[in-house]
Amino acid sequence: MLLPAIVWVIAFTFFPLISVLHFSFTSYVLGQGITGYVGLQNYIDVLESAEFWHSIAITAIYVAIAVPAEVVLGFLLAWLVSLGASGSRVFRGILAAPLFTMEVAVGYLGVTLYTDQGGPITLVLGLLGIHIPWFSTGWGGLLGAIILDIWRWTPFVFLIALAAIGAIPATIYEAALLDTRSHWQIMLRLALPLCWPVMTVAILLLLVEALKVFGLPFALTSGGPGTSTQVFSIADYLTTIQFFDFGKGSAMGIIFLILVSIIITFFFRQMRRNIE
Repeated sequence: MLLPAIVWVIAFTFFPLISVLHFSFTSYVLGQGITGYVGLQNYIDVLESAEFWHSIAITAIYVAIAVPAEVVLGFLLAWLVSLGASGSRVFRGILAAPLFTMEVAVGYLGVTLYTDQGGPITLVLGLLGIHIPWFSTGWGGLLGAIILDIWRWTPFVFLIALAAIGAIPATIYEAALLDTRSHWQIMLRLALPLCWPVMTVAILLLLVEALKVFGLPFALTSGGPGTSTQVFSIADYLTTIQFFDFGKGSAMGIIFLILVSIIITFFFRQMRRNIE
């Protein structure tokens, strides 16, 4: 019964990983295949590349803004709905809609929303006297991608937080209401600590998704202007597919995998300490 799962993991996890590791030590030419082995030279070139570290920095900024915003907004919305806010049932269905939208589709939607030629967001901000150069500056493009990412993934946190809040026994809330009538105090001192083990799983999943984000920023800005919004996945894609440097692209992937593994390991340790 385990055979299909084992075959799946070997075919789509271990084999591609071993192939990438193999290519990272080679010089690979499209149409000719492997033309020679270069040892650690690809890794040295990547570590000495300013473009690589620039993409890591852009990815770090993206993750550092998007993930906390999604967690905070998702939990707050779940708490408001759990209090029985008016129209909460309809709100649940509307809020969950972005989860069923493809990354690339959200990116192209952003092009329509942010365009200077009649884009709804640009028009509304213009009425308020605010002009954001979404596509002509690096910070504008990155901000636009982050806003779309928050819109897409906040519902994920919302659903998880809503389930976690709903699992807390009503008697605990009743006891807390005897000490304070402030629902915000109850949220901060009771609901959030009790939901934290579940929320850490949501944070971990969001962290992984944000670190490997590709379709949304690529569809929105293609990494531009210049390389100002070039997250790691876009940089690796361009290196490997557009410039056909499979060896260097594979080395970039392995180094990034090591960096992400360190981050995830640290996160797991902190999560265990908080739960204990």
